[in-house]
Amino acid sequence: MTQTKTVRTAALALFVCSALANAATPQLDLRQDARLGSILTGDKGMTLYLYTKDEPGVTNCYEQCAVAWPPLLADALPKLPAGMPGKVTLVKRKDGAQQVAYNGWPLYYWVRDQKAGDTTGQDVGKVWYAVNPAPTVSTSKGGELGDYLVAPNGMTLYLFTKDEKGVSTCYDGCAAAWPPLLSAYLSAEKGSKLGTTARKDGALQVTYDGQPLYFWAKDRKPGDTTGQNVGKVWFVVKP
Repeated sequence: MTQTKTVRTAALALFVCSALANAATPQLDLRQDARLGSILTGDKGMTLYLYTKDEPGVTNCYEQCAVAWPPLLADALPKLPAGMPGKVTLVKRKDGAQQVAYNGWPLYYWVRDQKAGDTTGQDVGKVWYAVNPAPTVSTSKGGELGDYLVAPNGMTLYLFTKDEKGVSTCYDGCAAAWPPLLSAYLSAEKGSKLGTTARKDGALQVTYDGQPLYFWAKDRKPGDTTGQNVGKVWFVVKP
């Protein structure tokens, strides 16, 4: 009886130590969300958020805030998913714990998210947002087309001349053929032409100089520009 109890106690201790080890270095990953685009997740695929009242390298979420928004803590620096741009750092909290930060922004979970895929913390109080990989767009060269904008995955981005500045008019069948470039939260540098506009479903679409940005469903790989001049209303975006 005593021996059985000892074995169970040892097994429990091993389980606890294993759990703590896993918690010490959280697993970061990317997930594609139909509304928010590509977002960063932590252990068990739970959505990670940033707090716009924080400052780069400084967390301002404590006490009741930290109860509702548990900080992502780590004893060692976690790795970013393969191919994801940006930088991970550790930020020291007041109690000495180390919080994981992405591009300087401390990361948090939201207590009301119940399972992987939940994003109920998005836009809470207009200060909490899921985390998108950065940079949002970059520049590529395309021979006769010259320089044009591409998404983080290298796919060509387009504008729709029937849109108005800051307003997308591409929905339903149009959006199926021309998927919008979505962003959970875009923190653009001062003077940047990048921004976001709210779509009818509440999703945030990335804009460049006010023009909403889209992919073209028939482009198959980075470098494809088959959407150029379609219907004489779709064009690559010049930086």
